Amino acid sequence: MAGRFYDPPSSASSESDGGDEWPFSDSGMDSNITESDTPRIEGEAPMSPQFPPRPPSAGSQPKSPRTRRQRTLSQSAAAKAAVTTTNQDFILRTKEQKTFYTAGRPPWYNFSGQHVEPFVIGICGGSASGKTTVTNKIIESLGHPWVTLLSMDSFYKVLTDKQHHQAAKNEYNFDHPDSFDFELLRKTLQRLKHFKSVEVPIYNFITHSRETKTKTMYGANVIIFEGILTFYNQEIVSLLDMKVFVDTDSDIRLARRLRRDISQRGRELEGVLKQYSSFVKPSFEHYIAPLMAHADIIVPRGGDNEVAISLIVQHVQTQLQLRGFKLRPILATAQVDQPLPNSLHILPLTPQVKGLHTFIRNKDTPRDEFIFYSRRLIRLTIEFALSLLPFKDTTVDTPQGVPYHGKRIATDKIVGVSVLRAGETMEQALSEVCKDIRIGKILIQNNIETGEPELYYLRLPRDIKDYLVILMDATVATGAAAMMAIRVLLDHDVPEENILVASLLMAASGVHSIAYAFPRVRIVSSAVDPEINEKFFVKPGIGNFGDRYFGTEPPNEM
Repeated sequence: MAGRFYDPPSSASSESDGGDEWPFSDSGMDSNITESDTPRIEGEAPMSPQFPPRPPSAGSQPKSPRTRRQRTLSQSAAAKAAVTTTNQDFILRTKEQKTFYTAGRPPWYNFSGQHVEPFVIGICGGSASGKTTVTNKIIESLGHPWVTLLSMDSFYKVLTDKQHHQAAKNEYNFDHPDSFDFELLRKTLQRLKHFKSVEVPIYNFITHSRETKTKTMYGANVIIFEGILTFYNQEIVSLLDMKVFVDTDSDIRLARRLRRDISQRGRELEGVLKQYSSFVKPSFEHYIAPLMAHADIIVPRGGDNEVAISLIVQHVQTQLQLRGFKLRPILATAQVDQPLPNSLHILPLTPQVKGLHTFIRNKDTPRDEFIFYSRRLIRLTIEFALSLLPFKDTTVDTPQGVPYHGKRIATDKIVGVSVLRAGETMEQALSEVCKDIRIGKILIQNNIETGEPELYYLRLPRDIKDYLVILMDATVATGAAAMMAIRVLLDHDVPEENILVASLLMAASGVHSIAYAFPRVRIVSSAVDPEINEKFFVKPGIGNFGDRYFGTEPPNEM
């Protein structure tokens, strides 16, 4: 299959503790299920649930001298093994703690730069009903490399001292709705649906508290949200496009809990049964079972129900196809014969600039000279870009004691972001003219089969939203990669007007694509060429800048 990510990610998630890395999405979950062979699809008449006696709220049980309660995680050993295998296959981590994703993230926006609506699946069911097995099989069958997987287990409330004491004596009801932070959950899901990065809590079920670290997650084209009370909050239900309930016989769920808690967690039979009868079973009957009325599809037999899984996957794939498109061909022809936008600023064409272009455009220029003259032209382009930033009046005293009325750049919050790999060639010039500037990186490559840009890696300052960003890419043809990089910055809450794109050479189609999608982004280039060829190279252009600069140019590529 294509890539899939769970406990780092959409994806990938990272545990964040103040570093600079921004990977992308997921978490893992639960176990297996069973019952009849065909799914039950809800029609016009929803079921009328029977409401048994209301179970006790969190913390209202009488005290018991039992040993410390071991809160059950909803991630089975098999699921953990799947996570490990998946991460090894699709996530590469270096000794420097950098993260690379071997399955790229395709565009999540249209040619106007606006988000394509993600498809959000909610999966609900009792504890040990097999929600994770259903979730995993949906992801496997979809074959989609970027799926955000969010679990309710991350959103247990922080306990008070009194509740901690109750939890230690098995007297706190973790299956009651009051145990969950639905407000934080709603905000998190809402941001993911808008492709924003989020910091998801990491809940420690041994200490019954949230870790100081969080998990960075990122929105994706498919978002799956699972938990025992997925359909309980109406505001959250309204965010879901498909609602799936995993219906498993209570005896099977109890048997799974017994096997899991005794064999994997060293708990005693009596304690597991007491917990089940006091909290799990009453909460399921009163709160969880009635939620089947909200489901679009009810899945008996869980992961073994291939018919139900197939129906779900077919519907999701249809929705993704309806929202999909080929981005680069549209960008290449979208704004032909239009005047260049006012947001474009071209380096004045002096004889020196013309001469430098002559050197780097010449196909016979040796690599060492190509690098030398490219660096000179990049330096001029960066200097020109900085001249467009806001300046303020200032007065200093000269060594002769005479005041000098000058200018100073109006902000010291400037960060560079290079689009790898060609954009990396511009980092040195920026570092030379902006002392101690921080530089982030975004790796975007074209898919060999589709030709579409895909996001593979990014590393950005965590406070980048407070900075003015100079986005660097050596050449821009259709603008597809630049648009993806801009969209990443916007999704990290960087204001559009705080982004400046700097490029050595651009095609007119790329300029139009960026300006049309993001009119408040400023664009700076040393030159703009009129067209691109069928391989999306700028014409007359300079060839593949990265290959010529790094010496990796294959023969007859142009």
